[in-house]
Amino acid sequence: MERRTRARPNIIWFFSDQHRGQATGYAGDPNLSTPAMDRMAREGIHVPGAIANNPWCSPFRFSLMTGLYPHHGVYRNNIRMDPALPTVATMLGAAGYRTHYYGKWHLDAMSDATERTYVVPHERAIPRERRGGFDTWLGHELRNSHWDVWVHGHDEGGEVAARRLPGYETDCLTELVLDRIGTEHQRQRGTDAAPFFVTCSVQPPHWPCLAPREDMARHTPGKVRLRPNVPPVQRIRDVSRRQHAGYHAQIENIDRNLQRVMDKLYELGISDDTLLFYFSDHGDCMGSHGYFEKSSPWEESIRIPFLIHGGVAYADQRADALDVPLSAVDILPTTLGLAGAEKPSGLPGFDWSPYHRSDCEGLDGEPDSVYIQQCVRKKGVDGIDRAWRGVVTREGWKYVCLPHAPFVMFNLNEDPFETANLAFNTRFMAERERLHARLAQWIADTGDRFDLPEL
Repeated sequence: MERRTRARPNIIWFFSDQHRGQATGYAGDPNLSTPAMDRMAREGIHVPGAIANNPWCSPFRFSLMTGLYPHHGVYRNNIRMDPALPTVATMLGAAGYRTHYYGKWHLDAMSDATERTYVVPHERAIPRERRGGFDTWLGHELRNSHWDVWVHGHDEGGEVAARRLPGYETDCLTELVLDRIGTEHQRQRGTDAAPFFVTCSVQPPHWPCLAPREDMARHTPGKVRLRPNVPPVQRIRDVSRRQHAGYHAQIENIDRNLQRVMDKLYELGISDDTLLFYFSDHGDCMGSHGYFEKSSPWEESIRIPFLIHGGVAYADQRADALDVPLSAVDILPTTLGLAGAEKPSGLPGFDWSPYHRSDCEGLDGEPDSVYIQQCVRKKGVDGIDRAWRGVVTREGWKYVCLPHAPFVMFNLNEDPFETANLAFNTRFMAERERLHARLAQWIADTGDRFDLPEL
């Protein structure tokens, strides 16, 4: 087939919920097999240092959709995103893209009064004006039940009534995305050559850690190899092993569905014209340091997979790990850069797209670190019962504070499992002072408010 390229690439965001960056084959996890993700990393680009600035569902999604830090809008779950804000859909739409969203939304504030969504999700419809400006939107607000998912929304024909997906969420949403890719390809073969932007947001590997039978059959708790920072406490290790078994099965299911998307792009002959992203909204401690789930500053919580595959402009030029401090607020500007669209003024994130286009050795203004935060005190079980702010530097230091108190400081180069807390070690006082000043600057530069401790 003759190789051709589009002036502007099609773009697909495929992202999951609670997939930590360490849990992939290419990252060296011995518990699971992820051949599609490994291929994306091998043939495309992956960022091992990718970070969720605020490792919590709605805050990350707010940054993803708007390019803003969570404290400027959705700083916790159950806060509705301002429908007047520009989003990735309106920005790419203005640049000529057709935009489509499938899956979990979690930006429309399930308050206590609407918590019954868990029982009758088809009675909880998100109004069209609160769907982010997408041309097609077929999704749900929140449904932690992977075989009982109801979606609703709109497409070219108008409103789409709520219907229950006929199987496992990731499989069914991927099927909808494959249909959309096929429809868009047919349109592009006609008179309308506009590029498409498709987002697929799947709930797994979020709890409950369950996957289809064929995926679960490959994983048992007794065979799980725990990370070295899971403490030798039996109650923690027992829960961790049980969760990991299902978690790994869910990730392998996601991997298989990513392969389905890549196969579809190759089948249609548009892999050279399409950039496929894979990332997650945050990680999961899964017992590391004695903690579970997200919203903590540990590596298992903040590190996420980040992969970009496809596009002939990139092929055979750079296929390696990109050692840059990419974070959630950078995903939108980087996507705009790859699309050839202008980044709006006022967005705080960095556009890393030139690294994808060429063998560049550095960009002007590259950030030296990432700002991380938990904006409010989260009183969940097995989490950190305080708000916190922190910084992770490009050279491998992490420093985090609680209100009025230091919390942790790690040299991640020599201590990747974060076992030696240096925050109170006077031998490292000079380093702590440097990191403290950088954190204070991040707080000021981003317009955040936080009570740092006295040094």
